[in-house]
Amino acid sequence: MTHTSLLETAISEFGAKGIEGASTREIAAKAGTAMSSITYHFGGKEGLYVAAAKHIAVGMSMVVEGLDIDGVIAGRDPAEARQLIEQLLQRFVEKVSRSANEALFIVREQMNPTEAFDYIYDGPMGKMWRKLTELVCIVTNSDDLRQCRIIAMTLIGQAIAIRASRASFERLLGATLADADVLDQVKAVIIANANAILDIHSRHEKTSA
Repeated sequence: MTHTSLLETAISEFGAKGIEGASTREIAAKAGTAMSSITYHFGGKEGLYVAAAKHIAVGMSMVVEGLDIDGVIAGRDPAEARQLIEQLLQRFVEKVSRSANEALFIVREQMNPTEAFDYIYDGPMGKMWRKLTELVCIVTNSDDLRQCRIIAMTLIGQAIAIRASRASFERLLGATLADADVLDQVKAVIIANANAILDIHSRHEKTSA
């Protein structure tokens, strides 16, 4: 219980303040435990930060859970690949919209990577990005891996951008991402954008061929 409480509190504090700004004393206090617990469970501040990154990486596994990504990639069917891309994007939007603290932590690591970034990229999130790249290649009928990677990150970047600019987004809308109808509309727009991007690059590949 103490272990989990420390991790969840640490993710919140590190996400809001970064590793330099966060205080282990404050993390321990908010988690309702002694500072010695951090040393006992994680070895210190840096160990806690890395453990927080690992915890986030494990939590991201829900985005791909239950999806036959490898089967679709093996099948090489553009329609199935496109449908799976839509599912992945919808799940990712739901995940980042609910996990505010985790999203802030990830954004900080994207902007200023530390040792912890390896655990995020090599975990479920990085795996999802790499699989998404393969799906993009199938949909666009392209063997330009760099181009497919750029497209994949552009697709996923829509959700990250909304999460990173949440305050402005919600002020502009006069509503919150916690509202189910708002989240549904966000997902619909992102999916429509994704399909438009895929269509453009699919036509380009056919024209080039």
